[in-house]
Formats: sequence, structure tokens, C-alpha cells
Amino acid sequence: MNESVTQLKDTTGNPAPLGLLGFGMTTVLLNLHNAGVYELNSMILAMGICYGGAAQIVAGIMEWRKGNTFATTAFLSYGLFWLSLVTLIVLAKLGWAAAPNDTAMAAYLAMWGLFTAVMFVGTLRLNVALQVVFGSLTILFFLLAIGDFIGAGPGFRHFTGYEGIFCGFSAIYAGLAQVLNEIYGKVILPLGQVKQ
Repeated sequence: MNESVTQLKDTTGNPAPLGLLGFGMTTVLLNLHNAGVYELNSMILAMGICYGGAAQIVAGIMEWRKGNTFATTAFLSYGLFWLSLVTLIVLAKLGWAAAPNDTAMAAYLAMWGLFTAVMFVGTLRLNVALQVVFGSLTILFFLLAIGDFIGAGPGFRHFTGYEGIFCGFSAIYAGLAQVLNEIYGKVILPLGQVKQ
């Protein structure tokens, strides 16, 4: 008996650039605040909801459809991180819940740092660009956690903001590299593929 096998080709677009750009641009804008360029404002909160949050959630769902567990976990988690960060700020501003103290924020940020450190290990099988994104993000979360835990002054916070700006731009690079490389059908911006 002859059995025919049907193979379905995935013709959907690559959602990774959307997720990386949503994360990267929002991270840069928040860390410009941390670096002391401007105060926390509605622009940052809106980016956290719409681009850092919603766009990464969309990208995560699209990656799930493609069977990419790593990207699904990363984009959905960081999309929900942005929504949770905005929510904890807004709930306190509206008087619906007490604002988290420095110890609570340190715990929140340290948990995200631990999660990111483990995800960084996964990037060792992917490419150098993602290693830089996840490595610098791990450092950023732990610096933010330490800053809240010890009650660091503005100098430490500004330093942390500059590290966050670097992290955000590394994600922007990784996202735009994928877009340009796909459009041109060749490597325009290298990602540093890891040899398996």
C-alpha cells in the first residue's frame, strides 16, 4: 500500500524582528529615563503597553505557531514583563494598590534577571547578536535589582541606564539585521551564527 505524505511549508513571515524591535525600542526609551535624560512619562508607559508589551505578545504567538519554543517563551514573557511593569506603576498612581517598596522591586527585577540568565544559556546555540541582547539584559536586570536593594544614588542609576541603552540598541540591531538580510537575500548586517 502506497501512502502519500503531505508536507506543509511555513510561508508566514518571521516574527522575531517585530519582537526584538518592540523590546529594543522600548528598552532604549525607558533607559534614557534611567540615564537622567527625562522623567518617567506617558510616552514610556504607552510604549510599554503597545510596542514593548502588545507587539512582543503578538510575536510570541506567531513564534508558537512556528514551533519555536525559545522565541515563544522569550517574546511572551518580556511582552508580559512590560505590561506588568506599566501595571505596577499605574496601579500605584491610581491609588488602587500600594507602590512596591525598594525591596519588592529588587525581588521583581532579580527574578527577571534569573529568568534572563537561563534564557541567555539558550542563546549559546543561536547567534552572537542574541547572546549580546540576553547577556546585556541579564546584567541590566541585576544592576536594577542591586540599585533598588541598596538604594543606590543617581550616579549608579545613570550608569545602569546607559547599560540599558546598549542592551536596547543591541536588540534593535538584531531585529533590523534580520529584516535587511531577508530583504536582500544575503548578509547585510551579520548576526554571528553559531556553528552547531
